[in-house]
Amino acid sequence: MDDRTTNKPHWSFWGIGALTLLWNSLGFVNFLVQMNPDTVATFPESHQAIINGRPFWATAGFAVGVFVGALGCALLLLRKSAANYLFIISLVGIIVTMLHTISVGASVVEFTVAEVVVMIVMPVIVAAFLVWYGRWTEKRGWVG
Repeated sequence: MDDRTTNKPHWSFWGIGALTLLWNSLGFVNFLVQMNPDTVATFPESHQAIINGRPFWATAGFAVGVFVGALGCALLLLRKSAANYLFIISLVGIIVTMLHTISVGASVVEFTVAEVVVMIVMPVIVAAFLVWYGRWTEKRGWVG
């Protein structure tokens, strides 16, 4: 018998998958917006300092984090175990990006508490959660 018929995911699986796909899709849009210099010029000074001074390795980490994360969420919703590997890659990309963001915050500008939470803490938490959640759903037999 097929595992997919015997291990039907709980309704929360679909909700979490959809919300995290939305989260990563918004990150994807954010990345594309940040590639437009005219748009970046309208951002607050703290955001401009991060974006304009971002080295290639941090930009690559950002791209990998959001693109691979979104693909991982799509594969999770398709119940493919390959999503778990993509979540790990996405987390690494996010951490690489955050290393740059934190260094800018420590030297060039001061972040508000809200900026720290939204720009640094939340992406890392969501990416780490997806690594854990992907493995948990695989153990439950919801992906395979």
